[in-house]
Amino acid sequence: MVAMEQPICDFGRKAIDFSLPATDGGTYGLADVAGDNGILVMFICNHCPYVKAIAGRLARDARELQAKGIGVIAINANDATQYPADSPEKMKEFAEAHGFTFPYVFDETQETARAYGAVCTPDFFGYNKDLGLQYRGRLDSSGREPAPADAQRELFEAMSQVAETGKGPEDQTASIGCSIKWRQS
Repeated sequence: MVAMEQPICDFGRKAIDFSLPATDGGTYGLADVAGDNGILVMFICNHCPYVKAIAGRLARDARELQAKGIGVIAINANDATQYPADSPEKMKEFAEAHGFTFPYVFDETQETARAYGAVCTPDFFGYNKDLGLQYRGRLDSSGREPAPADAQRELFEAMSQVAETGKGPEDQTASIGCSIKWRQS
């Protein structure tokens, strides 16, 4: 697996709508999950060691952000044919095992991931209430292994700032993770 970093935040870039099936049997788009103070769109998957290293803290931070009026959704865009561990059935198991309180949806066509410009798992897109991009950084200093328990909660702090002010921090550290597993054409 090649470690990838996503590009720096393109402040103000508008969120792109989608309609994707979730592990809970529903179908979700931006309007279904956007909170009063913004939305966090995350590209994750089940098998990536970078995602596995943060899954518990990701679930914790998402719950706390939801309480601050930030909607949260996770999108898996990996090719489940080539990576069966990322199948919708396995996604449901992963979401339940980690106590996700947000929809975990499957982007089978990979159109949503391409539209967002997602490059790795995890890849975070934090938007304000006007759906303008304000954060494109990492969760924390975790890599393939979890960061220390006292690591700065970069995503949580940034999105808390977005909830309060509508603006994200100028200084952001790019997330690092496995490349999205694109389908072969």
